[in-house]
Amino acid sequence: MSTPAKKIAVLCGIIVLAGLFFAFDLQHSLTLGELKARHADFQTFYATHRLATLAGYFALYVLVAALSLPGATVMTLAGGALFGFWTALLVASFASTLGATLALLVSRFLLRDWVQAKFGDKLRAINHGIETDGAFYLFSLRLVPLFPFFLINLALGLTRMRAATFYWVSQLGMLAGTAVYINAGTQLAQVESAADILSPALFLSFVLLGLFPLAAKKCLALYKERRVMATYAKPKQFDYNLVVIGAGSAGLVSSYIAAAVKAKVALIEKHRMGGDCLNTGCVPSKALIRSAKMLAYGRRASEFGFRKTSTEFEFGEVMERVQRVVHEVAPHDSAERYTSLGVEVIEGEARVTSPYTVAVNGRVLTTRSIIVASGASPFVPPIQGLLEAGYLTSDSLWTLREKPERLVVLGGGPIGSEMTQTFARLGCQVTQVEMAPRIMIREDAEVSELMRRRFEAEGVRVLTEHAAKQVLIEDGKKVLLCDFQGNEVRIPFDQILVAVGRRPRVKGFGLEELGVHLNKNGTLETDSLLRTNVPNIFCAGDVAGPWQFTHTAGHQAWYAVVNALFAPFKSFAVDGRVIPWCTFTDPEVARVGLSEEEAQQQKIPFEVTRYPLSDLDRAIADSEAHGWVKILTVPGKDKILGVTIVGAHAGDLLAEYVLAMKHGIGLNQILATIHIYPTLAEANKMAAGVWKRNHAPQRLLAWLEKFHTWRRGGEGASGSQR
Repeated sequence: MSTPAKKIAVLCGIIVLAGLFFAFDLQHSLTLGELKARHADFQTFYATHRLATLAGYFALYVLVAALSLPGATVMTLAGGALFGFWTALLVASFASTLGATLALLVSRFLLRDWVQAKFGDKLRAINHGIETDGAFYLFSLRLVPLFPFFLINLALGLTRMRAATFYWVSQLGMLAGTAVYINAGTQLAQVESAADILSPALFLSFVLLGLFPLAAKKCLALYKERRVMATYAKPKQFDYNLVVIGAGSAGLVSSYIAAAVKAKVALIEKHRMGGDCLNTGCVPSKALIRSAKMLAYGRRASEFGFRKTSTEFEFGEVMERVQRVVHEVAPHDSAERYTSLGVEVIEGEARVTSPYTVAVNGRVLTTRSIIVASGASPFVPPIQGLLEAGYLTSDSLWTLREKPERLVVLGGGPIGSEMTQTFARLGCQVTQVEMAPRIMIREDAEVSELMRRRFEAEGVRVLTEHAAKQVLIEDGKKVLLCDFQGNEVRIPFDQILVAVGRRPRVKGFGLEELGVHLNKNGTLETDSLLRTNVPNIFCAGDVAGPWQFTHTAGHQAWYAVVNALFAPFKSFAVDGRVIPWCTFTDPEVARVGLSEEEAQQQKIPFEVTRYPLSDLDRAIADSEAHGWVKILTVPGKDKILGVTIVGAHAGDLLAEYVLAMKHGIGLNQILATIHIYPTLAEANKMAAGVWKRNHAPQRLLAWLEKFHTWRRGGEGASGSQR
């Protein structure tokens, strides 16, 4: 039986059982007046049929709770009146918990997948809270009579709380309330209404008891924070509101915002302002990619109507142009600019000596809060012989002035793929080595395959499933040994570029001595406010993860600095719902949200809408008619789950979808938005149009066809005047 059929069967079963409940007028029997009227008869029956009465009571209680039917309160009173306190407490406690768990499972089976698919982005924070503190929340709700228990059962069924956790917390949490009602049932003659059971004082006691777990958790957190800070002397006055360590994207944004809100902030950088992005990352790589793309355009001269073009260049001059671009951008991130904005910029090596002090250049700066924005450095795997042979990374690559005739690129991720294509276009014989089954593994397989074919068409040798094992120097020549399915592969080279990932910079400046916790991947462990376990030390950027992009570093910096300056009065949990990125190959590959493979792995229902750029007028005019726009949406809805764009300027085109996902805009609104013709941005409107055609109301269109036929004067009307 298929899942939809099972859901229909379960729903029909619930309707039948509920119908029988009301058909036999059981809701009338489960009232306080009826219970008091028939109390003597119940006791007589129980005296002669004890086990049958207990079993029937237990089964009926489970049914009432599982179906969320009225009468649970009277059932609890009845238990006390019939069986006495301890027997009733035992039976009613287990029956109510079992029924509540069944209600949770039914709600989960029928509705959770649909609710999570439709509102998953909005429920992400709730899901996270349930995973981390769900037991505390549930226990509090169970203790407070203000919240109807049946609603709690149904609502938590829509979350990701484990059924076992729900059961034992409910068993424990409902025990006190069950005991109160059971005890009232033993004095049934004195009970006239719920007010006789829950007096204002008793109700308030339950509320306070319900708040106790959350209050205790908060107090425990404060105790841990104070314990961490207790061993350090807190200055009576501080030199700074904030000290930021690292002047990359996260550090620059943090210090800029702090100065903008008139906080006194010091920014410490030991090397170069602008960090990796300006000096060794985004800026130089995009400058080099642009130069290489000009050469590629020259080789495509015939596509643009030219018979022949030729370009002479010196590799060293191209690399010098890269440095000129870096120098031109550098003033945007310079010490002079940030000093003019109100930031005290200090060049030197920082060392965190306590949660309140940072040492630099023989000075000790006192500060209320610290933001660590120390970034990341290239990860170099322990390959035998690599160090002796020498290697390049994304940090040292920019010192090259002589073109390597044979270049090996280790890594098939964004950096490795960008540099593979770039150096191939600059005339190097490039071999790309990736140990995974395909390059650009974070993207869908069709993207990886397209880029592999493009690389190979440009002369690159792409070797996937090849694990680098050793580097040899034989007769002065360098050779990389790889393992491919048990066979040894030898790759001679002149230079090797290691681009297999980046490792956060977390050591060497005092965090180890303070006991700041790390995640398994080496990033600093933080809470949702970007605080470390030392409560006034925050972090942002690559050192925090999980993303390693310049734009996410700046995004995190806003949360880190606002929380560092204004907590506990006001704080914000970092919003990581909509994170875009782009790999600047040719064609570019840009994505936001889910890929098709991720949606399948997470079992999230989706529809795919695809628009080929070969159909777009501007792409045809530019001779860039390749690639596609692929949109994942909720089945039958225009809500966007994810977008992948492969093509020219894909990173620019993606911005519209980032905005749409961030603010809940669907494809219908994109379709209704005017896009300039002819532009590449029209691809977004065209893709929305494809979705609209795929969801055209066929029945309505059939009626419209009949309507228009009628207006023409009937079937076969020629349109001539009669």
